Amino acid sequence: MAAEGFWNDQKAAQEIIGEANKLKRVVSSLSGFKAKLEDAQGMEELLEEEGVDENSEEAVELDEAAEVLKTELDELEIQCYLKGPHDHCNAILSVNAGAGGTESCDWADMLFRMYMRWAERREFKTEIIDILPGEEAGLSKVTIRIIGPNAFGYANAERGVHRLVRISPFDSNARRHTSFCAVDVVAEIEDDAEIEIDDKDLREDTYRASGKGGQHVNKTDSAVRLTHLPTGVVAACQTERSQHKNRATAMKMLKARLYEKQEDAKRSELEKVYGEKGEIGWGSQIRSYVFQPYQLVKDLRTGVDSGNLQNIMDGDLDKFINAWLRAGSPRHRNKDIQLDE
Repeated sequence: MAAEGFWNDQKAAQEIIGEANKLKRVVSSLSGFKAKLEDAQGMEELLEEEGVDENSEEAVELDEAAEVLKTELDELEIQCYLKGPHDHCNAILSVNAGAGGTESCDWADMLFRMYMRWAERREFKTEIIDILPGEEAGLSKVTIRIIGPNAFGYANAERGVHRLVRISPFDSNARRHTSFCAVDVVAEIEDDAEIEIDDKDLREDTYRASGKGGQHVNKTDSAVRLTHLPTGVVAACQTERSQHKNRATAMKMLKARLYEKQEDAKRSELEKVYGEKGEIGWGSQIRSYVFQPYQLVKDLRTGVDSGNLQNIMDGDLDKFINAWLRAGSPRHRNKDIQLDE
């Protein structure tokens, strides 16, 4: 950064600064943990020398410091599993309501709120890229951008089908209903040169963005939907008033989804060789959320469950995400490594 002419190319300079900041975060978290650990060790030695009672105020303080260190160590360990080529990138997360009409649309809205709360807990920024309300209630589809360090590495654990079991508030007979929503997560690829899209393979549609009505209604066709004709992959954006900006965002999403589609095809070929099951699609239910007759959220991939339903719906998802990363996600799995619980 101190080199002559560094700022002549603003784009290249920003990329280098971003890389430097990413490395600084890694180093500072490790050095910070090491300093706290050394302080705790020094305090422990001092208490042993002075023969302080284990129930004393100083001993309790040391125990509390040890719990904090344990939590920080757990987070540092999880970060070691984020070794995918795009795990450090921002994430583009989509929730799509499945069959079931209003009930599934309401479930999609609940999942959308859950992921917004999860991002807030991790101090990630979020942007709504595309949103399509349900006919009566909830959301038919919503796409958000999650911005933060390793956002894709963490959010990728949520990719798959999520199942809800509850007594439907839309059923006058108070019967129990089962609803499904598909969650898709792709990385916001920083270097999109690896995905080439021919203009003749694209269909571009423009339409008016959704609004709350009145003065909020968009009076121009600024929203953009791009369809990649050979694969049928679709990306849409309506967040900006500028059609040009929406098209640029939609193109970035389209390239990210095409890249993930290529990766899925590679994984499918590997799974044929190793005889594994793990295709990501409507049949691959990854987690069940049971509201009635009892309350339980269970991840079917790792076996991790929780009865604290309210906390989960308020974004407390790290327990499931961390277990998925520890067990070895499809992207990082190493069959020679056995991890203790």
